[in-house]
Amino acid sequence: MATPLTPREIVGELDRHIVGQNAAKRAVAIALRNRWRRRQASQELQEDITPKNIILMGPTGVGKTEIARRLAKLAQAPFVKVEASKFTEVGYVGRDVESMIRDLVDASLNLVRQEERARVAERARENAEDRIADLVRGGIGRANTQRLTDAEREKLRAQLRAGTLDDTQVEVEVPDSPVSFVRNLGGAPGMGEVGLNFAEIFKGVPGLGNRTRKRRLGAREALEVLEQEESERLVDPDAITREALSRAQSDGIIFLDEIDKIASRGGARETGADVSRGGVQRDLLPIVEGSTVMTKHGLVKTDHILFIAAGAFHVSKPSDLIPELQGRFPIRVELEPLSREDLARILTEPRSALIKQYVALLQTEGVFLAFDDDAIVLLAEMAATVNERSQNIGARRLHTLLERLLEDVAFSASELTDKSFQVTKAYVSEKLASLVQDEDVSRYIL
Repeated sequence: MATPLTPREIVGELDRHIVGQNAAKRAVAIALRNRWRRRQASQELQEDITPKNIILMGPTGVGKTEIARRLAKLAQAPFVKVEASKFTEVGYVGRDVESMIRDLVDASLNLVRQEERARVAERARENAEDRIADLVRGGIGRANTQRLTDAEREKLRAQLRAGTLDDTQVEVEVPDSPVSFVRNLGGAPGMGEVGLNFAEIFKGVPGLGNRTRKRRLGAREALEVLEQEESERLVDPDAITREALSRAQSDGIIFLDEIDKIASRGGARETGADVSRGGVQRDLLPIVEGSTVMTKHGLVKTDHILFIAAGAFHVSKPSDLIPELQGRFPIRVELEPLSREDLARILTEPRSALIKQYVALLQTEGVFLAFDDDAIVLLAEMAATVNERSQNIGARRLHTLLERLLEDVAFSASELTDKSFQVTKAYVSEKLASLVQDEDVSRYIL
């Protein structure tokens, strides 16, 4: 694993993608660094040092989800985002809370599998090229049983890499088995949580497991098929599963969104929906406190998974959660609403800023899009105005405004004769001013 970043370095990396919200960035940076610090402690203490879970409070569109997502990428850690409002207490129809741990294990498996495939990619590529070389040589009339000389093999490999053999037809074996159908059942609702690996059951059945069929493919396409096959052959699935379970337990991050939706309403007497919300909280409690969850890949202890909860808390507040759950989220950070200056910075400063995205999209059509500084300031002011007049959706308002602003040029980009398009303050005003000023229209269109 890469050398861990210091809290200051983590905040610096987050600053490249997210504008403002320094208090939230510092809190998650410390939480991430504490994981590394825990591993440096004595074995005796490691089990007792548990994560300090965090609640991020703030309106939609201010960066709560993005902070958690970017943190997981920095940590190269398994990460899942779940909505607390989608859970139901045990005994009612809906998703049970343990499903988020199973989702985390799946995310961890994907992460580790990608890393392992990247590690063996070069060797898998070479092995696949060797097999293609044998197939190509056999396809031009020479016996497959005769070994290629090193010189012949290098010549065919060079031709393959240069693309001169792309259309050469070769015959390869591809999987053709009911096992693939059974594996697909894992994507059906509920089937991924059964805990039985049906593919493994069928693998040993005569006539059902490991069946293949021959197909004629171009050398380039065949190379991709064989490269995937070689990659699977070079990695150890059991080792991947063990590492994935270990990472999910020690490095996993679960972003629990909309946690305010399961809080009771301002201390009112619990009836109806409040009873259900309380039930979900009680079901969440053992997972967050630390328990063992059965998944189809093995047991997972949740003691050291980092939980980052988030919510707008417009109607409720963190103190409306049951006391036991409050105690498992000791760090609470309130994110600030975005100002006009923040919105202007969001348009241009982050690495994948919105304006950079639109410039890149239109550049694929040969259109060179540019924005005047005054136009950017006006866009930010309009976004702030609409947020004030209607529901405040933070930076997401910029998406709706930019789509409206650039609708005409995006529609006719391939037909434009003048491939330079300058967005000026006057153009922004012409396209959006009437919509923004009309409060009823802006509420429904913007």
